[in-house]
Amino acid sequence: MLAHPTGRRILRLRPRISSKTLSIPALRALPENSVGRAYVSWLDREGVSPDTRSPVRYIDDEECAYVMQRYRECHDFYHALTGLPTVREGEVALKAFEFANTLIPMTGLSMLAVATLKPAERRRFFSVYMPWAVKNGVRSKEIINVFWEEELERDVDDLRRELGIEQPPDLREIRKREREEKKRLKEMRANGF
Repeated sequence: MLAHPTGRRILRLRPRISSKTLSIPALRALPENSVGRAYVSWLDREGVSPDTRSPVRYIDDEECAYVMQRYRECHDFYHALTGLPTVREGEVALKAFEFANTLIPMTGLSMLAVATLKPAERRRFFSVYMPWAVKNGVRSKEIINVFWEEELERDVDDLRRELGIEQPPDLREIRKREREEKKRLKEMRANGF
């Protein structure tokens, strides 16, 4: 963050993201394709709030502690930008993207959760989401340096383009199609086909 002008400004001003600093009703009133509306729509869909992040502990350096707190508070903006849900598979994909983009060690360690995924989820992660995460994380601008509070009214697609982030395939839609196909095959077997 110190090497980037916006990152330095964030470190100097130390803004926080919470329901006290962001007006959720105002975000809901923003245009449909704005960053703020995408963020609040994602929060609503996933059943979370800006206040679900616990405070950083066990980091003695004040600036490092703030960077980690900022990362935690911005994490849901990363979800909104990518469209990845909070299911384990979506979280692991986002952590892979974050690690490729920020090189924050914790995000790399979080990727070990791939071992807890079901076999089909693990295959999908390695064939679809890991390649997406590496490609987009490496080539995009560092998302930790986005001053999200100043981007809320901006068109979310414009911000994605500026940052160099392509949205991954819709994980919820893929999972839905797979469930429907499984159900269809089960019904066919039950009917003797």
